[in-house]
Amino acid sequence: MVKKFQKHGNSSALIIEKPVMQVLGITEETPLQVAVNGNALVITPANIGVGPERMKATIKSLRKKYGPMLKRLAD
Repeated sequence: MVKKFQKHGNSSALIIEKPVMQVLGITEETPLQVAVNGNALVITPANIGVGPERMKATIKSLRKKYGPMLKRLAD
């Protein structure tokens, strides 16, 4: 995909289309890390870890599967 910068005030902006954002799992609110690697501009989501929604879903799944066993261990 070839992109061009667009004028945005005194700066330039790179427009990222919604399908690309969906594939990357980012939104307009996602903080991005911008780095230069040689002559390449590298843009990655800054929140590399697991998001809060995924964490809650994982904990819920673990409690469902292992909850009774963990309770017995705690007792």
